[in-house]
Amino acid sequence: QVQLMESGGGLVQPGGSLRLSCAASGLTFSRYSMGWFRQAPGKERAFVASINWSGSNPDYADSVKGRFTISRDNAKNTVSLQMNTLKPEDTANYFCAARYRFAAQYSNWGQGTQVTVSS
Repeated sequence: QVQLMESGGGLVQPGGSLRLSCAASGLTFSRYSMGWFRQAPGKERAFVASINWSGSNPDYADSVKGRFTISRDNAKNTVSLQMNTLKPEDTANYFCAARYRFAAQYSNWGQGTQVTVSS
């Protein structure tokens, strides 16, 4: 049974930083691309960042480019999202997701961790 467990969310002031982590189990982690998504109240879930199974080719939403960095550790079955220079509009529930190599869609999702950016 695949499980994805996010952690690291919280309340931070504008301009601050947070590091989200996602621990994966029940899958051969190195065969999955991993992504981060977010959903703000009243809005649809949106793509934030992704990284392929080897840790190369990171991709980012335009709104977070230059501020967020995705990384993974295949030895520890974890994927992280370093978020810097946070803005109030980054406030959302953040989810990690797994997509098997060349699959078209993400098949497994975590339950999310809340990030609130407010003074």
